[in-house]
Amino acid sequence: MNKARFLAGILLASSVASAAEGPVAALGRVQLPPDVAALPVEEAILTAPPHVPPPIKRRAPARVVIHLEVREVTTRIADGTQYTFWTFGGSVPGSFLRVRKGDVVEFHLNNHPSSKLPHNIDLHAVTGSGGGASSTFTAPGHSSQFTFKALNPGLYVYHCATAPVPMHIGNGMYGLILVEPEEGLPPVDKEYYVMQGEFYTNGPYAGGGLQLFDTPKSIDERPTYVLFNGSVGSIVGDKSLTAEVGQNVRIFFGVGGPNLTSSFHVIGEIFDKVYVEGGTHVAQHNVQTTMVPAGGAAIVDFKVDVPGTYVLVDHSLSRAFNKGALGMLKVTGPEDRVIYSGKEVDAVYLGSAAEAGTVAAMRQDELEKKIAAEIKSNPTIANLTKEVQMSKGKQIYMQNCFACHLPTGEGIPGVFPPLAKSDFMMADRERAIRIVLKGLNGPITVNGQAYNGVMPPQSEILNEEQMADVLTYVTNMWGNTANAFTVDEIRKVKGE
Repeated sequence: MNKARFLAGILLASSVASAAEGPVAALGRVQLPPDVAALPVEEAILTAPPHVPPPIKRRAPARVVIHLEVREVTTRIADGTQYTFWTFGGSVPGSFLRVRKGDVVEFHLNNHPSSKLPHNIDLHAVTGSGGGASSTFTAPGHSSQFTFKALNPGLYVYHCATAPVPMHIGNGMYGLILVEPEEGLPPVDKEYYVMQGEFYTNGPYAGGGLQLFDTPKSIDERPTYVLFNGSVGSIVGDKSLTAEVGQNVRIFFGVGGPNLTSSFHVIGEIFDKVYVEGGTHVAQHNVQTTMVPAGGAAIVDFKVDVPGTYVLVDHSLSRAFNKGALGMLKVTGPEDRVIYSGKEVDAVYLGSAAEAGTVAAMRQDELEKKIAAEIKSNPTIANLTKEVQMSKGKQIYMQNCFACHLPTGEGIPGVFPPLAKSDFMMADRERAIRIVLKGLNGPITVNGQAYNGVMPPQSEILNEEQMADVLTYVTNMWGNTANAFTVDEIRKVKGE
């Protein structure tokens, strides 16, 4: 990018932000009116993602005290890769805050002595200068306090607003505050807290080591990572969200930014209700994907009717499958095969229901059996057949597999395991078939490297012949050698 434009942008952003969010003189504690001073006092319950404080049962306002600590922490952003996050409460996103309309909030922002920088907080739920930012500019080892009244119910983003603001947000300084309506929200069985944010690192995705913030990437909006809850795999595997069949699930979803809008979607579910833009009225029913802007939020409710693993994504799907914006909701309980049957039939497609088609299919089956018998006794034909399978298998691989495992079979370090010279894949032929058929979830070791991800089942995408072809291809490429896979082998494992 143009160096002069880059420097000018930094200077302009710094001057604007520092004018609005720099230190101001303390005015002394507010003198509360007698009716406010007489309100009951309670300490707010703060929770780290994906957890949410319990719903507020009281139906009258209170004086709520919030102590939120800023910490700069170095921790995992991806397997083998560290990042220094700037956090509210030690997590990304920051602690979930829950109050009620009419509450008078005494807010304390405490900047831990180990911090290297001053920080503040802009709560979008606050009516007042900078959303509290001008009152909370806090140096390391100091604490700031201000009071606000929660006037408007809704789900609101909060974030740091210290210059340069995109850098503070881009390092993880954002979270959600829920201001419940006076009557509360309709009750549900499970509530979860998920936020999306981008991270702009000087190294590549899962590049290893300690990564640093890359300002030019941030200005050009070229994130290395787009993440749910601050790290790759934060809500997958053993850390997945959970529910049981028949339960109603609510997700408080927000976007910290600093730049991108999210297309929030749960694969295999439909949002029964969407509280658009974090408002408190249901704006739409039966929604597949809802747009949430940077610095915005939404509340989505849905009932889970059948068991399974439901994948949360930003439906700008390169972000989900290549940059990390992916999570899981695991639902357990009894199946209802009328709602979702699973695969019922895998039959030969004749192209016509005519008798001629049936006769032709029977003749084809007879000839294929004769060919198979001849192949067993003729190595030359067997080798030619294997080459045909590999040719077909390559086409299937380049349509369905290369995005994760790459055209070279090398995979993505720390994320997707290699197929090239893979000791794991080549060690157990039936296991390889089983993974393609039924998927794989959990820790494995491939060529001495640990992986803990998800391989989705391919049985809904590929038929038995295609599976045999693609397995033949990957087990005979990139230094691998194996016999061709057959449809009979696939069927044997499928029938287990």
